Amino acid sequence: MRVAIIGAGLGGIAAAIKLRRRTSATVTIFEQSAGVGGTWFDNRYPGCEVDVHSHAYSFSFLRYDWPRTHATQAELLEYAEHVVDRFGLRPLLRLNTRVTDLVWEESTNTYVLSTEHGDTEEFDVVVSALGLLSVPRYPDWPGLDTFAGPCFHTSRWEEHDLTGKSVAIVGTGSTAVQIVPAIAPAAAKVHVFQRQPGWIEPKNEREFSPRERWVYRHVPLAQKLNRAWIFHKGNRRFKGYDTGSRRQRRMREVCRRFIAATIDAPETREAVTPDYPWGCKRPVLSSTFYSSLNRDDVALVPHAVSRVTPTGVVDATGVTHPADVLILSTGFQPTRFLASLDVKGRDGRSIHDVWRERAAAFLGITVPGFPNFFILYGPNTNGGVSVIAQLERQAEVVVRAVRRLERTRRASLDTSPEAARRFTAWIDRRMASTASAMDAGCHNYYHDAAGHNVTQWPGGHLAYALTTRFLDRWGLR
Repeated sequence: MRVAIIGAGLGGIAAAIKLRRRTSATVTIFEQSAGVGGTWFDNRYPGCEVDVHSHAYSFSFLRYDWPRTHATQAELLEYAEHVVDRFGLRPLLRLNTRVTDLVWEESTNTYVLSTEHGDTEEFDVVVSALGLLSVPRYPDWPGLDTFAGPCFHTSRWEEHDLTGKSVAIVGTGSTAVQIVPAIAPAAAKVHVFQRQPGWIEPKNEREFSPRERWVYRHVPLAQKLNRAWIFHKGNRRFKGYDTGSRRQRRMREVCRRFIAATIDAPETREAVTPDYPWGCKRPVLSSTFYSSLNRDDVALVPHAVSRVTPTGVVDATGVTHPADVLILSTGFQPTRFLASLDVKGRDGRSIHDVWRERAAAFLGITVPGFPNFFILYGPNTNGGVSVIAQLERQAEVVVRAVRRLERTRRASLDTSPEAARRFTAWIDRRMASTASAMDAGCHNYYHDAAGHNVTQWPGGHLAYALTTRFLDRWGLR
């Protein structure tokens, strides 16, 4: 069977490895960028690193010599390159090739895949591994296009000498809290615009000692045991998303103690303390952001941006803050799944038309009417301790489906509409009692315009592993 994988991030890499190990399919990987790594190839801003422990944010089937508890962007890119070479995926790659269209041909039971270069090919199975946080969200502030200095989104970082410059960075999410401590020592002034505070926990990152690295390299079970412990703690931590739980109160107290211990000014402490439940928006991990707010050359602006002038940024209270450089840490468009790809299934229906009211997929992976098409990091799959583990489980669903097709010589597998409907209804019931519910009082990226939570998985990784392992055959027919 001919399988196309769209995207050479860690999801696409996992799918390719597992397909080659357990099926006889021929695999082709299309990647729009010039290298592998996905988000870790695209995001190169100062301070960029993962906020999940390295032993969890890596593949379960490969022991690796991580130098730190939390890998930097450069280390993750090196890891992706290492995995590609270790498993011989380099010949399968088609870099600098963006896939634009997929059209299901009922007569041949294949997808016609088109690229930006005008080429077309036929594939029996297609796996989308485009990722969730890949399409930047640009604000529509009045005057943004008049700003005279450099202005760019963090995922499209531009190298500029910030020495002696006044820098405005908008946002206090996971990206901004890494950038601010990294650029503050060089810039003359950094204004940090905060629309709404987020719960921030200490990250506790550090270098592994030489002894620890030796143990993880040479004791076969050491890395697996540490990984299991990380997942155990993560699954326990997930109980905090229940707004009435003891864990919820404990997580808020951890964050409040961290604020009290690291921020000097009482008014700043008050400004960064949320008034909504922990977990309402994505919790942020950073050991250095709060302390950077104590610097004389860093100013927290606890207000949203109302407009931009050629030489500065105006906050919601009307105060203008001069700026030479404007950095947009304004997030992504995670509810626009497959935004760069047009997929047409049975009867020529576009997946975006099917998703007009809501993006939904069975197990977050398959959509009725789109046979032999699989989505990694699809609707309601974000979470579960480590997305890498989630991606592995999704890749295993793909492998089992391809093996069924090979074994039974069937031309296609499609998703039961009833199974998809019941799965989505179950997701909604589970989400209703979590801190990320629509009425919890925070701004988050989880919900679409109609208020559906279309991004988050309502449980830990073990629940997702069991669900994907035992329910895929029920929904795929």
